[in-house]
Amino acid sequence: MGVCMGNPNILIVEDEQKLSRVLQLELNYENYTTEVANNGKQALELLESKKWDLVLLDIMLPELSGMEVLRRFRRNDTNTPIILLTARDQVHDKVSGLDLGANDYVTKPFQIEELLARIRVHLRKPTAAVNNGDYLTVGDLQVDINTREVKRESQQIELTPREFDLLIYLMKNKNIVLTRDQLIEHVWGYDYFGDTNVVDVYIRYLRQKIDKGFENTYINTVRGVGYTIKEHVQ
Repeated sequence: MGVCMGNPNILIVEDEQKLSRVLQLELNYENYTTEVANNGKQALELLESKKWDLVLLDIMLPELSGMEVLRRFRRNDTNTPIILLTARDQVHDKVSGLDLGANDYVTKPFQIEELLARIRVHLRKPTAAVNNGDYLTVGDLQVDINTREVKRESQQIELTPREFDLLIYLMKNKNIVLTRDQLIEHVWGYDYFGDTNVVDVYIRYLRQKIDKGFENTYINTVRGVGYTIKEHVQ
């Protein structure tokens, strides 16, 4: 069941005109409403002028880089799913993009079926998964699901959209050991094509932000099984 009413609006930010045209034709065929930006400045103007359900963002852009567009956009909008398109299959680009708040990435050249599957995942699963003002707590770790605020000992913690989704799923299942496959299925989605090692990477990111520097650590590894968040009993 989709989360968007009507045809989802997708902004394609891509300076290669052949590719942007192919993407637009394919997405329109799948009943998505699309618009194309050919440079970073135009992309930022379109991002700020209307509401989008998803953004496909090329990293290499004229006038303003895709990373800079991402950085500026995420100052005011942390919810709109962003999938990076990059011709450079380098870990640094992917990690930098994810750190700046991208939800996913696809490396060129890619199969259109894979991209469509990724798009379906991000449109199906709203980033603000619960919007009833719920709070989740584990010890002194508090999350307001509605405002997406994360605090520990009253200290504000900034998370990327994917880190937030992972934390929420762990907290909703506190004291339960979750396998990598379970985490992939519920946080990344059924159609995820990548390596399950992505879970280990994101657990490491979360530990750096949630546990580092605190006496009690909440995120636990259960060797050979997976991960869990455990509440410490005094």
